[in-house]
Amino acid sequence: MKTIQCECGHKNPFGTEICESCGKPLSNENSRELINMRYEGSAIRSQTYNKTFIDKIWNFFSSVKVGIGIIIVILIAAAIGTIFPQEMYIPPNVDPTTYYKQEYGTPGQIFYLLGFHNLYGSWWFLLLLAALGISLIIVSIDRGVPLYRALKHQRVTRHESFMKRQRLFAVSDQGISLEQVKKVLSGKRYRIKEDNGNILAEKNRFSRWGPYVNHTGLIIFLIGAMLRFFPGMYTDQTLWIREGETTAVPGTKTDEGQYYLKNHKFVMELYNKKDKQFSNALNQVGNEVPKNYQSNITLYHANPAQVVGAAPELKKVKDAKIKVNEPLTFGDYALYQVDFKLNEFHRMNLKLEKKSTGKSFGEIKINLFNPKSAYDLGNGYKVKMVEYFPNFKLDEDGQPTTENSVPDNPAFVFKMITPETPKGETAFIGIRKNVEAGNNKYKMTFSGLGTKNVSALTVKKDRTLPIIIVGGIIFMLGVVQGLYWNHRRIWIQQKNGQLWIAAHTNKNWFGLKKEMQAISEESGLVMPVDQSGEKSA
Repeated sequence: MKTIQCECGHKNPFGTEICESCGKPLSNENSRELINMRYEGSAIRSQTYNKTFIDKIWNFFSSVKVGIGIIIVILIAAAIGTIFPQEMYIPPNVDPTTYYKQEYGTPGQIFYLLGFHNLYGSWWFLLLLAALGISLIIVSIDRGVPLYRALKHQRVTRHESFMKRQRLFAVSDQGISLEQVKKVLSGKRYRIKEDNGNILAEKNRFSRWGPYVNHTGLIIFLIGAMLRFFPGMYTDQTLWIREGETTAVPGTKTDEGQYYLKNHKFVMELYNKKDKQFSNALNQVGNEVPKNYQSNITLYHANPAQVVGAAPELKKVKDAKIKVNEPLTFGDYALYQVDFKLNEFHRMNLKLEKKSTGKSFGEIKINLFNPKSAYDLGNGYKVKMVEYFPNFKLDEDGQPTTENSVPDNPAFVFKMITPETPKGETAFIGIRKNVEAGNNKYKMTFSGLGTKNVSALTVKKDRTLPIIIVGGIIFMLGVVQGLYWNHRRIWIQQKNGQLWIAAHTNKNWFGLKKEMQAISEESGLVMPVDQSGEKSA
């Protein structure tokens, strides 16, 4: 589209309402309506071009209504996501497909099916954040570039129509000392520019960029938030590790290798009721009060340069004691003590006995996390494990199943093979459960139980936090910049033996009129009239 050339010689982009240089209205020059000074009357691309597909996309995202609509949708989604806990906060080792229905009924099932259980990592929520970021970028370019160009090109001497159609305007006879006027304006921190005896006094132009600084901060904040879902940028995982166990630390595998952790012992210390300092409070509580949760661990690092499938070669990094609020830090990672489980079932001992005599033919020791398929007791006596249910329960059809892989309620289906019963006898064994498939001659009896304490550690790494903090700081600077200052301009021009006075601000007209009143009293200028018809408070 062609540019519009003003009589002052300045070429304005198509769609400009008032000349960016002299301020002459480019249409309806003789109108008495106040000039629309929003964006200095500059051409806004979204309000000018609407032909191509790119124009339509640009105009869609440049709409303030669309931006607000995206924010509302994000807020509604985030609010729904807080109705039930996110998947990362539900108990470990449970199946989320059944957990939400069992715990919260039909609403929980709907919550899961709609994907709200993993809201902040879902593709559609990330798409909403991306759409908001695109909207902020396009809005900033669409409004910010024309505003910058108009403010950069403005002249001291403005067209008559520009002066007359400002909200604050007055005409007075000359005879006033312009030097005194400039002195008064300078005292109120105005920057003075002169041209052929005309004056432009301006201050706080930087405040016009407050919203765009807000947008920049929000964009940086959104980038930081979205980077959390890129590998290597953010880790927040829970590690349950039993005493004596060595396992890989989730989220720490890189090209330099993998970290491993060995849990030597979990320690829980209680307050002593005999301690006079705490005795009264402890007696009121009645229960034992923990004083300290602590995991004594060793951190290892495994070199990645090793044979595929071979056991990792662990190199000791350090020994440490992880306590609540006293994490173990290494590299970009931190390990926090967040939970524990005392006396978790680890091993179950069972004896094979003859029912008629009670004679035992041997004992089997079942590792509840890695049970064997068969246990040979010698002399033709053998126990085969047909099925294993770590956390036994009955499903909706009354069939045995397991709730998860944690052995909180172990149950087994055994086949007992003896010289007397070479085809084997089947029995179902669980805690306080012993069901036989027929009239068996042999049985399995409980003979012992091994337990271990379990530590729950949270593995955290956050490389996005500095980005988010920087974005938040920039956003707040933009809020302060645009909220506590306003852009004020005063034009004083000599025309036909008179002084024409006009003033404008982007907000807080009451403050500008109050300041103009003080300038008038100190310099002798005529107080401009508010042509909008609004009365001062």
